[in-house]
Formats: sequence, C-alpha cells, structure tokens
Amino acid sequence: MPPAPQALEISDLASRIAARRRVGEVQVVGLTGSVAVGKTTLARSLVQSLSADATVASVSTDGFLLPNAVLLERGLGHRKGFPETFDSEALSALIRGARLGPVTAPGYSHVTYEIDPALAVTVDRPDILLLEGLGFAPDAAGVTPARDLDLLVYIDAEEADIEAWFVERFMGFWRAAENDPASFYAQFRTMDEDQTVAFARTVWTRINLANLRDHIVQVRDLADIVLCKTRDHGLTLVRDSVSTRA
Repeated sequence: MPPAPQALEISDLASRIAARRRVGEVQVVGLTGSVAVGKTTLARSLVQSLSADATVASVSTDGFLLPNAVLLERGLGHRKGFPETFDSEALSALIRGARLGPVTAPGYSHVTYEIDPALAVTVDRPDILLLEGLGFAPDAAGVTPARDLDLLVYIDAEEADIEAWFVERFMGFWRAAENDPASFYAQFRTMDEDQTVAFARTVWTRINLANLRDHIVQVRDLADIVLCKTRDHGLTLVRDSVSTRA
C-alpha cells in the first residue's frame, strides 16, 4: 500500500529540489499540471525559497506556444495548450542550451493571448532553472521535452477545484478588460457576468478539461515529484521518486 499523502510546505519542496542539485551544473526543473492549477504561483514561491542558497530563474513554457496565426492556419485555434500547439523542438533546445550558456526564451501575454517579444527572458546559467507550464505531454509519437529535464514536478488537484480556479482567473481577466480594448478578453465584454461565467465553464469543459484528461495527466506518471493541491491551496506530497527508492 502506498504511503498516505503528507502535508508539504514550500520550503520542504524547495529542499527536495535543491537536494538533487549537482555543484557547477545547471539544474533544469519542469513544473507542470493542469491549466489554472497554480503552476506560476508555485514557481514564484519556489524562486523566493530557493534563492537563499542558489541563483534561480523562472521561465514560462507559454512562450513556446505557436503564434495564433499559425494555430489558425493549422485549424488549431481552439486547441491552444494541446501538445501539437507547442514548438516542442524549441523547448527541448532551450532546456539543453540552458546548461551551456545564455539562452533566451520567448514571452507570452495572457492579456493579449499571444506571443509577446517584449516579454522574452534571457537566462545565463543559473544554478536552477524552473520551467513552469504545459508542453511536457507526449506528442503523437510519444516524444516529450520532459526527457531533457533533470527533474519534473507535477501538480495534481480535484477537477472541480481546478475548474473553480479557472473560472475565477477567467473572470479576473474579463473584468480587467473593461477598460483595455487591447485585451483578448475585451471581445467577451458584450456578455453580462452570468453569461461570462457560463462561457468560461464551457471553455474549461471543452478545451482545458479535455486536454487535462487526454494529455496533461499522462505527465503525472513521468514526474519525479507529484503534489496534490487542495481547495484551500494547501499542498500534499503524493510521491517523491527518490524518497520511494530510499
């Protein structure tokens, strides 16, 4: 019988990551899970915790999504976030290149819903590079950039909780778009709040939940560390491959 999940503090997770470091080498850590599960927030907390003893950089994999024009040309406009909508070769190249010298990762704006050159990030051999986001699910041939990582962390949660977080985030962007015509969410301002909530739930079910069940969850079996996030945003440790082997 597997051990029961145990409560996990950010500092404990940071210690588990740091314990796998090799002096003089860049440790590239993937942090993934469903859309809206809290990957970016956790990455920020880890940067703060790990920075006490190491140089740490954080990069979002969203920058490796194909541009909207390419997605539309390929009929993938409503599948953004699915494996085929990422430039997986470029993501793998960044992972490998980060160990050798300065690399620049493209940036992505969640407000405009598009690649934004102004948000590109250059990292120069940090002790730890956190890559947070999607893009690690195996493609149709079973190939995944996760194979190039030193460590992969997967955040799990109940589907109902993730849906609630997704709708909350969507509504935040929708409200902010009231005075921002450049926002991707401005197009939804013709709907009232109840209609927008219903629309957000439809987007969740048809796109993000389908992606989670069909693709993203496959990464959980590849992960070295699996966490579970509770409705109140607490974390529990489900699996640590090193602890299990020990």
